[in-house]
Amino acid sequence: MTGVSDGESVSLDLLKKKMAEFAQERDWDRFHSPRNLLLALVGEVGELSEIFQWKGEVPKGLPDWKEEEKVHLGEELSDVLLYLVRLSDICGIDLGKAALRKVELNAIKYPVSMCKGSSKKYNSNSNNSTHI
Repeated sequence: MTGVSDGESVSLDLLKKKMAEFAQERDWDRFHSPRNLLLALVGEVGELSEIFQWKGEVPKGLPDWKEEEKVHLGEELSDVLLYLVRLSDICGIDLGKAALRKVELNAIKYPVSMCKGSSKKYNSNSNNSTHI
């Protein structure tokens, strides 16, 4: 159904292309302004949040979740990702490169020597830390 075999990774470029084709086929490009896409993204994040809203802390791997709950989670995560990819495309941002750059900046901002094993947010501009 996806055209991608098991074990094969999906690139952001492929998602960007698929989303552009999807919107073009439906004549939705005129609705896909940065503002509209951002608001749609926020709505999808809200739907994603609802899944976790009353569950308290959830262990990694979701061992106590039913399969249909995991499928629903995957759908909502996908909605968030797809709107984010579309928004970045419409704004002319290479999301993959921007994300890698952000990881590099965070490595500088939060050095291992100051942050390893701590949930506190280290601020390199001051000598104090605060919880995030």
